[in-house]
Amino acid sequence: MKHLYEIAVLPGDGIGVEVMQACSNLLQHLQNLSSDFRLNLKQYPAGAAHYRDFGDALPQATWEACRNADAILFGAMGLPEVRYPDGTEIGPQLTLRQGLDLFAGVRPIRAIPGAPLALADSRAEAIDFVIVREQSEGWFFGRYHPEKIPSAGADEAYDLGRVTRHGSERLFRFAFELAQTRGHSANRQARVTCVNKSNVHRGQAFMLSIFKEVAQSFPQVHADQCYVDAMALYFVKQPWLYDVLPTENQFGDILSDLGAALIGGMGMAPSADIGLSHALFQPSHGTAPDIAGQGIANPTAMFLSAAMMLQWLGTRHQDASLLQAAIRIERAVDRAFADKALRTPDLGGSHSTSEVYQAVIKAL
Repeated sequence: MKHLYEIAVLPGDGIGVEVMQACSNLLQHLQNLSSDFRLNLKQYPAGAAHYRDFGDALPQATWEACRNADAILFGAMGLPEVRYPDGTEIGPQLTLRQGLDLFAGVRPIRAIPGAPLALADSRAEAIDFVIVREQSEGWFFGRYHPEKIPSAGADEAYDLGRVTRHGSERLFRFAFELAQTRGHSANRQARVTCVNKSNVHRGQAFMLSIFKEVAQSFPQVHADQCYVDAMALYFVKQPWLYDVLPTENQFGDILSDLGAALIGGMGMAPSADIGLSHALFQPSHGTAPDIAGQGIANPTAMFLSAAMMLQWLGTRHQDASLLQAAIRIERAVDRAFADKALRTPDLGGSHSTSEVYQAVIKAL
C-alpha cells in the first residue's frame, strides 16, 4: 500500500490562488494529525495569466507533472480579458480532460447543514445528488477540433456534437456504480436518472438507448430518464428526490450551476474530473477577478474538492487512512457551518477566507 502520494497543484488565476493556499494549509494540518499518509503537494504554473505573460496556458512541464501525478488539485483558471485567438476563454482544464481522458465530470450537490439554501421548503435540507457529465464528446466535441473554427470574415459558425457507444457506455456504468456506492438510507433506493433531449436530437436518442441497455446490468438500481428542460424545472420544485444524474456535457455544465445555486452558490460546490487512470479535483467556481486579492473568497468548494480527491485516492489505493481523512474534512465543514453564523460575502456575510479556514481547522 502506498503512503506517499504525489499531488500536482495548479492554483491558476484570481481567487484560485487564494482558495488553493487555504486548501494546502488544510491538507498539511490534516497530515500533521495523522502519520498514516503523506501528500507531496507541488505547485505548477498554468492558466490565463501564464498565457498572457508567456504565451502558454499549460506548459509542457506542467502537463507532464499532471500526467505522472497520483492526482491533480486544481484552483480556478481564466481571466475575462485574456482570450484565445478564436475568442474563447483560456481553459487548461479542457486540455487536461481531453489529454488524460477524464470522461466523467462529477458534480456533487449536497445541502450543508446551516448553509443558506435557495429554497424555503424544509425538504431542501435533504438535497444530496450528483450530476455526472460526459466530458469526452457531446456538444463540447467541436472545442477539441480547431479545424472547425470559422475563419475571419465567415458568414456562419457551427459546433459539432458527437455521441458514441463507447463514451455513453462508460459514462452510464460509472453512474450506476456510483449510485451503488453512495450511502443510502433504508427508505431511499439507489437511483440513476438519465437527463437528455432525446425528443429532439438523434444523438440524444442514441444515448438514451444505450442507457437503457446498461441499466439492465444493474437491476438493483432504479433507472429512469428525464428531458433536460423538465429537469431544470424539477431542480426548483423537488431536487431532494434525485440521486445520480448522468447527462451530456453541455447539459451537465448548465445544470451544475443551477444545482450549486440550490445549496448556496458556486463557493459551496466541489467537482472532480475522473478517468480510468487519472483524476482532477477543483471547485466549481471561477476566478472572480473582481474580488481577487481581497481575502474574502469562499474556500469551502476547494476544501470539499480536496475531500473528493482523498476519497478517490483512498478507494483507488485501498488506503483507509485517506478515506477517513476525506470524511473528516466533510464533517468539519458541516460542523463549521452548523450554527448558521459562518458566512462569507457570497453567502451574505463578511467572514474572510482565513476565518472559514480557521473554523474548519477548529472543527477538525
